[in-house]
Amino acid sequence: MRLSQLFFATLRDDPADAEMPSHRLLLRAGYVRQLGSGLYSLLPLGYRVTKRVEQVIREEMNAIGGQELEMPVIHPADLWRESGRYDQIGPEMARFKDRGDRDMVIAMTHEEVVTDLLRDIVHSYRQLPVRLYHFQTKFRDEPRSRGGLIRVREFVMKDSYSCDRDDEGLDASYWAHHGAYVRIFERLGLDAIPVASDVGMMGGSLAHEFMVLNPSGEDLLVLCDSCGFSANRQVAAVRVPAASEASQLPLEEIETPGATTIAELAAFLGIDAAATAKAAFFTAGDGRLITAIVRGDRDVNETKLSNAAGVSGGLRPATVEEIRAAGMEPGYGSAVGAHDTTVVVDGLAAGTPNLVAGANRVGYHLRNVNLGRDYRADLVSDIDNARAGDACPVCAHPLALRNGIEVGNIFKLGTRYSAALGATYLGEDGQAHPIVMGSYGIGLGRNVACIVEAHHDEKGIAWPDEVAPYPVHLVSIGTNKEPRVAELATELHDGAAAARPRHGAAGFPGGREILWDDRDESPGVKFTDAELLGMPWIVTISPRSLAAGGVEVTRRATGQRVVLPLEEARAWLVEEGSPPPTGD
Repeated sequence: MRLSQLFFATLRDDPADAEMPSHRLLLRAGYVRQLGSGLYSLLPLGYRVTKRVEQVIREEMNAIGGQELEMPVIHPADLWRESGRYDQIGPEMARFKDRGDRDMVIAMTHEEVVTDLLRDIVHSYRQLPVRLYHFQTKFRDEPRSRGGLIRVREFVMKDSYSCDRDDEGLDASYWAHHGAYVRIFERLGLDAIPVASDVGMMGGSLAHEFMVLNPSGEDLLVLCDSCGFSANRQVAAVRVPAASEASQLPLEEIETPGATTIAELAAFLGIDAAATAKAAFFTAGDGRLITAIVRGDRDVNETKLSNAAGVSGGLRPATVEEIRAAGMEPGYGSAVGAHDTTVVVDGLAAGTPNLVAGANRVGYHLRNVNLGRDYRADLVSDIDNARAGDACPVCAHPLALRNGIEVGNIFKLGTRYSAALGATYLGEDGQAHPIVMGSYGIGLGRNVACIVEAHHDEKGIAWPDEVAPYPVHLVSIGTNKEPRVAELATELHDGAAAARPRHGAAGFPGGREILWDDRDESPGVKFTDAELLGMPWIVTISPRSLAAGGVEVTRRATGQRVVLPLEEARAWLVEEGSPPPTGD
């Protein structure tokens, strides 16, 4: 490909709204262009990178027995009503009516569709197990798109689905995907950490996310460098020490004017926040008022709270009116004397005696509040956010918190969808059994962005070999002074193109295709663009290189250079011989 003919344009200045390096560099280097909030066009360079990523995923999915298919992006709403998710999912799912006034949705994911295929095609245990996957567009109406390709509204995802006879088969499929994901991210040049995660809207019994550590990541990871424990903070367990054996002291009401926050209360009484109880109030999707009690130095984890209380449809902050209707006072609230509310108490708060809690009247708190004596709990559960320095729930070593970006996820769905949609098979025992399923996703654009996050410097992108849009960026300098430069550049470019197979795996161009900067630009512009675009190898032909004995080859990632004789360069570029010994 001649750069003079490539559909792209570089930007000399950083985009004003680009906060992350990947967002800034992909825009500056002409890989993507933004159409609207969370909507991006992939220009030819960006499309080629995405297809390289796709091919890596395809090869590893095929290696574990995956069969590629394609499912529609538009679904009848009735299918999502069968699974129960049509009413559970909020405005992030796009809904519309077709010309026949039928309710339709734009795909967020494809569990319903693949289950519909299973109930139509699979009838006998002899047809199982089967592993299916596809690459398809998804749309999620994110309230706040950010980070370029990190969080968008429209994106392409590889989602795969395992379909087994029983839990034992699901377990094998789940860990086969886990291993495939490890290999995929290694090949993409990403150091991805598998962490335990919440099943969320997918449902099921077990989930892991693959996370790349990044200070701009929206997920907070809880990590132990001693035993290897890792979890998303949404589900990370908090180690609860043995309950205190201190005697319960008499309940005492005290005046606390203006102390509506834990910080104000602790300062007013001259006590540590850990000696107080914090009440947080939420309304569930089913209308229940949920009162969460944690120790004053801790914070409520809404994901844990939702799971513990069996909430469907999410949580929202309760209104002042809803709180007061249950006998509690915002700013001075507690579960003491409360009614018509589900009280969930964190284990740490439950095991700490004689806490200071709200008296449910303005300007007053209660000393020495104790669970069981002064108020009841509908449920005692871990609903606390893990913090840095907390004891690891496995080995008690201090935990660390790190930000991360999710690059893939895997879920054990079980019979969540097959039971709802009636996808069954006839077993060897002659009885009908629901198909046991798993779901596994990787977002392509997000992985492209994370690769740039991991492989860039102050000059631009430095693509790993496996995903680079072109392996070589050929730069010709001084063609007006030395005609031999143009002749050699043309020979190498056209020779490589002629030697390249018409198609590689799965129809994607293979072979060593060269990106040749044949433009009439200054050497400074050409070298700046070569470093910005980030092909793994930069090959320079100039009067100076010819005088030195050949062409200059630079490894983009390391900056190491070597002059390669013309015949060796021809063998490498045209005949796909071994790369020059510049090292990494």
